[in-house]
This record gives sequence, structure tokens and C-alpha cells, in this order.
Amino acid sequence: MLQPKRTKFRKAQKGRMKGNSGRGHLLSNGMFGIKSLDSKFITSRQIEAARIAATRYMKREGQLWIKIFPDKPITKKPLEVRMGKGKGAVEYWAAVVKPGRILFEVGGVPLDIAKEALRLAAQKLPVKTKFIIARDFEA
Repeated sequence: MLQPKRTKFRKAQKGRMKGNSGRGHLLSNGMFGIKSLDSKFITSRQIEAARIAATRYMKREGQLWIKIFPDKPITKKPLEVRMGKGKGAVEYWAAVVKPGRILFEVGGVPLDIAKEALRLAAQKLPVKTKFIIARDFEA
């Protein structure tokens, strides 16, 4: 069977987001959280908008943990520029999110407040999410 020729240098492309999240799929800090059901890039602006929406509703009670970090630079070339001349400048930073990844966690607030705060945060994100509760939570 013929093997494809492997080159020494690989191009830095956006890549494919196959499969489920390999890590970050369990609650670690809070009692409540939202879990991603899709795979997408989430920009730093979207993360910040979700954080503000959740903390405003919680009136700064309890704690909110952001479990994703935008560490992938997304580049773009200016409009009406000819091909070549290298890679474009960094347009924004994004977090790679796969299904099963915990996005936000909340602790120190009642269930109804946490549920509504995370619902408001989820509205700011481009992925479908699911509200989850820790196994050791007692109402």
C-alpha cells in the first residue's frame, strides 16, 4: 500500500475540529456549568460578552470560572490585496471548542440564579450549550 509523501514542514492552517473534547469535560471548580454541544471557534470578544452577562445577573455574588482561553490567532489579509506577500496580520484571537467542553462554571449561588446567569451567557456564544450540575450537588 502506498503511503502519502510526508513533508518536513507543515503549513499552519486552521485545522479540522473532529471528535469530542479530549479534556475539560468535567466540572472542576463550581457546582453548575455550561457544556458545549457543537464545535466552533469562540472569539475573545464573545467570551468577554458572556462573562459580563453572567456576572451582571449574579450581581457579583458567588464565583464564575471561565474554562476556555482564546490562544489561537486568526489572521486575515486586508481587502483588495493581491495574492502572495506572506500571511496576513492577526485579526482576532479564538478558543477552539469541541463538543463536551465545559465553557463556564458557577459556584456560591442558588440553582435558579446560576441557571439564569448561564442561560444569559450562553446566548452570547455561537455554540449550542447544555446546563450541567455537579454530581455531589444537594438541593
